[in-house]
Amino acid sequence: MYQPKHHDRLVRKGMMLAGFTFAFLGAANAQQVKYTAGNNNWDADSLGNHRAVVTFNGTAGPARVVIPWRRRDEHPELKRIIVQDAQTKLPVSNVFPVSVNREQGDIVFDPVSGKGTYYIYYLPYKNEGRANYPKGVYLSAELAGSSSWAKNIAVPPKPNTTVKELEAIDTFNTFYPMEVIATAAEMKQLLLRHPGAGYLVFPEDRAFPIRMTRDLPQRWIQQGPSQSFAGQADKGEYYSFQLGIYALHSLKQLQINFNDLKTADGKTIPASQLHCINTHGTTYDAQPFTATVNVPEGAIQAIWCGIDVPADAAPGVYKGVVTVHPEGMPAMPVRLTLTVTGKTAVNSGFNEPWKQTRLKWLNSMLAQDNAVIAPYTPLEMKDSVISLLGRKVGIHKDGFPAQIQTFFTPEMTSLSNQAKNIFTEPVHFHFIAAADGKDLKWKNNGWQITSREAGKISWKATNTTTGLQMDVQAALEFDGYMDYTVKVTALEDVALKDITLHLPFEKGAAKYMMGLNQKGGLRPEKIDWKWDVQHKNQDGAWLGDVNAGLQFTLRDEHYVRPLNTNFYLQKPLLLPVSWGNGDKGGITVGEKGKAILVNAYSGERMLHKGDTLYFNFHLIITPFHPINTDFQWSTRFYHKYNSLDSIKATGATVVNIHHGNDINPWINYPFIEWKKMKDYIDAAHQKGLKVKIYNTVRELSNHAWETFPLRSLGHEVYSPGKGGGFSWLQEHVDSDYIAAWFVPEFKDAAIINSGMNRWHNYYVEGMNWLVQNVGIDGIYLDDVAFDRVTMKRIKRVLTKDGHPGLIDLHSANQYNKSDGFINSGMLYMEHFPYLNRLWFGEYFDYENNSPDFFLTEVSGIPFGLMGEMLQDGGNPWRGMVYGMTSRMPWSDNADPRPIWKVWDDFGMQGTKMIGYWVDNNPVKTNNPQVPATIYKKDGAVLISLASWAKEDTTVKLNIDWKALGIDPAKAVITAPAVRNFQEGRTFAKDAQIPVAKNKGWLLIIR
Repeated sequence: MYQPKHHDRLVRKGMMLAGFTFAFLGAANAQQVKYTAGNNNWDADSLGNHRAVVTFNGTAGPARVVIPWRRRDEHPELKRIIVQDAQTKLPVSNVFPVSVNREQGDIVFDPVSGKGTYYIYYLPYKNEGRANYPKGVYLSAELAGSSSWAKNIAVPPKPNTTVKELEAIDTFNTFYPMEVIATAAEMKQLLLRHPGAGYLVFPEDRAFPIRMTRDLPQRWIQQGPSQSFAGQADKGEYYSFQLGIYALHSLKQLQINFNDLKTADGKTIPASQLHCINTHGTTYDAQPFTATVNVPEGAIQAIWCGIDVPADAAPGVYKGVVTVHPEGMPAMPVRLTLTVTGKTAVNSGFNEPWKQTRLKWLNSMLAQDNAVIAPYTPLEMKDSVISLLGRKVGIHKDGFPAQIQTFFTPEMTSLSNQAKNIFTEPVHFHFIAAADGKDLKWKNNGWQITSREAGKISWKATNTTTGLQMDVQAALEFDGYMDYTVKVTALEDVALKDITLHLPFEKGAAKYMMGLNQKGGLRPEKIDWKWDVQHKNQDGAWLGDVNAGLQFTLRDEHYVRPLNTNFYLQKPLLLPVSWGNGDKGGITVGEKGKAILVNAYSGERMLHKGDTLYFNFHLIITPFHPINTDFQWSTRFYHKYNSLDSIKATGATVVNIHHGNDINPWINYPFIEWKKMKDYIDAAHQKGLKVKIYNTVRELSNHAWETFPLRSLGHEVYSPGKGGGFSWLQEHVDSDYIAAWFVPEFKDAAIINSGMNRWHNYYVEGMNWLVQNVGIDGIYLDDVAFDRVTMKRIKRVLTKDGHPGLIDLHSANQYNKSDGFINSGMLYMEHFPYLNRLWFGEYFDYENNSPDFFLTEVSGIPFGLMGEMLQDGGNPWRGMVYGMTSRMPWSDNADPRPIWKVWDDFGMQGTKMIGYWVDNNPVKTNNPQVPATIYKKDGAVLISLASWAKEDTTVKLNIDWKALGIDPAKAVITAPAVRNFQEGRTFAKDAQIPVAKNKGWLLIIR
């Protein structure tokens, strides 16, 4: 009988598993055994998560026990057996496994305390590797019979020890009931009862998610296969159930069909309300989803189905049929009976996720509309020019950009009437004939609008030349994202020397660069880059100035977003067939005439009649909006779960709740302790604080209720991998996954998400649920594993109904081997339009990089954002040149409160920030290695100096007093005392100001 001892995970589910007694055959004497769960009664990290509690009844040793453990793990004979005396808690040294297999273990041991209870641990392991990426290593079996005791004992002819119970460390680790395997004898009898069957169907309740794919659970042996299933649901509930398909022969193209459910008096739930998540649905980007389900011979496939019971359904008993139909085999109807109660489900049952009600979310289309998101403005079109916030795009007759302009001031604090051109001439392709090396001349009939919305305008164009047709489909969205699908079709055989795309940048819009093996900074004179997708997550670059720029990325129709953040090499980019062309493709960047030319070439190739190539590319126009300096000064993050009174006392205004704490214990699954989270957030709101939570999709906690339904989807949600990791994953998920982040305090073991999939639909719905039911004020993103489609949806649900919807993005520096040497800014630029702040971040070097690196890769300013520093506390002097501090209380050696005090004392709200990069900055120094940024208001200015000089130096300020609006005769320059930053001083207006290496000053002129 299953006997949970304490209020634990099953109690939180609101259900208890039915009592169950197993009769095991094949042991020396048939015996009854019960499954129980403890309350972490022993050290699992040395003894394992499972033990048999046995009672020795003999008068003298040795003790012999046959344990009918029915284990799902392979080769249990290779794993160690540890026997412990329950009375003394000491290990028993004399242990002799007579025989060990998956069905049972025949164990002889020395009962050192005589009659009584002993514990037999049968999956002991130790954790190796890093604390947050452990490797559970199972202890090897000791050589049986090697000791003198084992050699000389007389093994009792029959067991003299009984199994009292099989106990798991807690309910979360139990194997009961869905991982208790059937024996070979039981399987033989099952097959004898169903001769000639190609497959068997085992309908299963939602309370017992199917976990095993190679073994049948004993529960199914006792219940037997069936062609009927009955359940009960409330009106408006999404009711889930399973069909376990056991393939006696290989099954191909498994289809699940439904008919209407009807009552005896004709009431109907139409078949359209029934779904199978394994075969059909909606993708994360609102496209129809279909999946091919094949089941290898001898395997088990869980098929998850759902009934979306209408809220106005009449109570009653509804009957219908769900049909299982593999290709080339007889269909099998399963009679379905659903009793609909008179009760109406609260929120479709989504508040009770242990009932798998939220599987409906996998096919959600919530927030998929193209509605404009603040602060952006609707697209406007006049003739061939499309206007958006701070930018304009002119379209050439061939469908490609004729010109892109930006209208941001150099300070990046406002918009201007003065246009800044990005291109010297229209974007264009060159197709060079192999025969004569000449450029093919293209004809076109202009471009046509295909759809026009406030948030997106789409168009198409067809261009032709000798033997080739180019079909262009393009779209511009309200945030400055341009998507080009360029399909080239050979109308006859064509030999080409090269196909190139030219992006001819104005020199003034190509001062800086990042991408293509380049860290952010001043653009090099010449770039010569080749594709290397196996090692490098690189397919484009960003070129720009602070107030004008463009990111480009090159792709084809097979593009799949790779994994990132330590896992790129396990799922890298696919080489675009068009741009890559084997090893022939590449990109050069350099001066050509008046332009800085980006030349994306693909090399020589032969196109045969009917061949198609997709030269797709994306353009993202930067900046996205002016920087919001007032938000920077007034919004101060506290990045830790702590008492609200202590947080309030620091001056912070927003609390970031990481995972791995009492109110958000499980990574990227903030739904289990949500009531605690709500209480905390309600209390924070009463104190004037906002609360954001850690929640993303790169990896998912093993505590997610939907873990095994998601596993039933193959590799759609979880990436393939080598398995391993923490013991729970090895014991229950078994294999074919990538183990991710682990929190030792909670034993929270995450699994890597495969990338772009329907879990993102769940993520959007889940975020909406958290806003509406828990009151979160936003999210903290720890790197991002989804694309801009999901980001837009997230921003929409977070800001719905007037919620603030704050999003800040932390990134560990992705420019390393494991991440494919991609700049964090390049990787996440598509998300920047929807962020409120950057936190770049871990492994960013604030001491040994140039100001240009800070500006482009860390500050966010060229994109309309502002940021904060992390690694080693950052560099507070350099940070303030960009309006950045560190974040409380993440770094022990970095407390931003002294600088916050300067902000408050000076009155930073309403000041105008003028960065050192602005040509007409009224305050400059005589040393370019010590730049100055100012924060100006009427009658006063705060000056931030920071040194990148190689040694201590001195600087003199060159001040345009008129531009500052300050009378130099009355001006006083003071350095306020700032703890751990600077001593208080007063400087003469023409003083040589000493600046220590890697440090600087905050100076106030009044």
